[in-house]
Amino acid sequence: VTMAERNLSVETTFALLGFTDYPEIQIPLFLVFLITYSVTVVGNLGMIVIIKINPKFHTPMYFFLSHLSFVDFCYSSIVTPKLLENLVMADKSIFYFSCMLQFSLSCTAVVTEFFLLAVMTYDRFVAICNPLLYTVTMSQRLCALLVAGSYLWGIFDPLVLLCYALLLDFSGHNVINHFFSEYTALIAVSSSDIHIPQRLLFGFATFSEVSTLLIILTSYVFIFVTVLKIRSASGRLKAFSTCASHLTALTIFHGTILSLYCVPNSKHSRQTVKVGSVFYTVVNPMLNPLIYSLRNKDVKVAFWKLMDTKVLFH
Repeated sequence: VTMAERNLSVETTFALLGFTDYPEIQIPLFLVFLITYSVTVVGNLGMIVIIKINPKFHTPMYFFLSHLSFVDFCYSSIVTPKLLENLVMADKSIFYFSCMLQFSLSCTAVVTEFFLLAVMTYDRFVAICNPLLYTVTMSQRLCALLVAGSYLWGIFDPLVLLCYALLLDFSGHNVINHFFSEYTALIAVSSSDIHIPQRLLFGFATFSEVSTLLIILTSYVFIFVTVLKIRSASGRLKAFSTCASHLTALTIFHGTILSLYCVPNSKHSRQTVKVGSVFYTVVNPMLNPLIYSLRNKDVKVAFWKLMDTKVLFH
C-alpha cells in the first residue's frame, strides 16, 4: 500500500487555518477578497473576449496577454473560492485529494505565469529592437510553441513536487497554517522527513526565477539601449510606455516569489508567508488586466464598445 493510498483510506483531512488569528476582521476580509475576485474574473475574462472578438488584437502581444489572463483567471479560481468559504464557515476542513489537487493546479498556474511573462518580455524585445523583422520572427508557429512550452514546464514542476508529496505520511487531522494548500505549509504538517521536497521546491523555484529573470533582464537591457537611441522625445516616451505596464506586473509577481521561495532556509514567519501569498494568488491576477487595460487606449476603446453593444442588445 502506497502512502497516498493509505492517506486516502484513512480519510486524511486537513484544516486550512487561514486568517483565524484575526476573528474581528474575517467579514471585512471576506468582502475585500470577494470584490477582488469579482474584478479578477470580469477583468480577465473580459480581456480574453475583447482579444478574441476584435481582429485588431490578433497580434503576438495580445495572444500572449490572452493566455496570461486565462492563467490568472484559473489561478484565482483555484485559490479564492476556498479562501472565501473559510472566512465565513466554521468548518475549515479540506480532504486529502482536494488538498493535493489544489496545490498541484495552483502551482501549475504560477509556474506557467513565470514563463508567460518572460515570453511577453521577449516579444517586446523583438517589437522594439527588430521592428522590421517582427512579423517574420514572431510567427504564429513560434508563438504557439512558446505558449505550449510555458504550459508544459508549468505542468512538469508541480508533477514532480506532487509525486514527493504523495509519498509523505499525513496521519489523521492536520492543521495547515495557510489559506490554501501551499506547498511549504502542506509538507510542514507531515510526520515524514521533508528534506527532499523542501530542496526540490527551492531548486525549481530558483531555476524558474533565474532562467526567466535572465531572459527579462537581458531583453530589457537591449530595449533600453534601443529606446535611448530614438531621437524624438515622443518616440522614446511611446516605447517606454509600452513596457511600463509589463514592468509593473513583473515587479509585483517576481518580487513576491523571490522573497518567499528563493531565499535558502528562509525563516519567514507563517504570517509573512500568508500575506506574501495574498499578493501573488489574489492581488496579482486582479492587477494584471487592470495594468494592461488602463495603460492601453485600444483596449479601453474596445471595452467601452463592447459595453455599448451589450446595452443596445438588451
